[in-house]
Amino acid sequence: MLTVDYDKLGLQPGERLLDLGCGFGRHTFEALKMGAKVVAADLATEELGQVRDLMGAMGIENQIPPGAGGGVSCANALALPFPDNSFDRVIASEVMEHIPDDAAALDELVRVLRPGGVIAITVPAWLAETLCWKLNDEYYAPKSVGGHVRIYREAGIREMMVAAGVRPGASHLAHAIHAPYWWLKCAVGIDNDDHPLVKGYHKALLWDISKAPWIMRTADTLLNPVIGKSLVVYATKEAVVDRKRELELDHAGA
Repeated sequence: MLTVDYDKLGLQPGERLLDLGCGFGRHTFEALKMGAKVVAADLATEELGQVRDLMGAMGIENQIPPGAGGGVSCANALALPFPDNSFDRVIASEVMEHIPDDAAALDELVRVLRPGGVIAITVPAWLAETLCWKLNDEYYAPKSVGGHVRIYREAGIREMMVAAGVRPGASHLAHAIHAPYWWLKCAVGIDNDDHPLVKGYHKALLWDISKAPWIMRTADTLLNPVIGKSLVVYATKEAVVDRKRELELDHAGA
């Protein structure tokens, strides 16, 4: 279940991808299958271990094309352990809403992205997230330890991207059919997973993830523009322009 659209990200075989906040690796594994060289980064060491193990299994089963590969890194978004311009593509999926200094985190992500590279930032969408906050204050920080610390609007994401030195472009909403599930959880109690409505909806989501039935896929597509759970915004790091060199070439041509 991908949030990022790889066509919009523009990922090509052999390119270097940073998947920050990789979780259990859904974006990482897809990128590996596409032939990328991936670093899956997170602070959760247990999840990183599972991602590393599955990478190994994918290699044994020949699911990773020649030239592709991956590794994991326990990395803090505010101090990434990578040199400048290390990656062709960067994904930060459902990360920024957890970080108090999100602008500093974005500066770091842009630092490690090469000029001309593309970054995809995904955050909870405004409408879906606002309803969760209104329904239950245990959904977000401070009652939810490590939980969400802010609600984003798309305009705010775009302004932050410009300030960080990247040019925002395409955007879209995703996972609309997941939004009502979280509204239900907030309404009946975040930890009340045994509630019949929550259990029933969870089974439907698992069915969608495992089987991708047309009725669920169609509903998701139709509802995404209205109640999409996640907002995705793509941006490009501008190439560095040597203005002095350009002037020298112009004078030489004259």
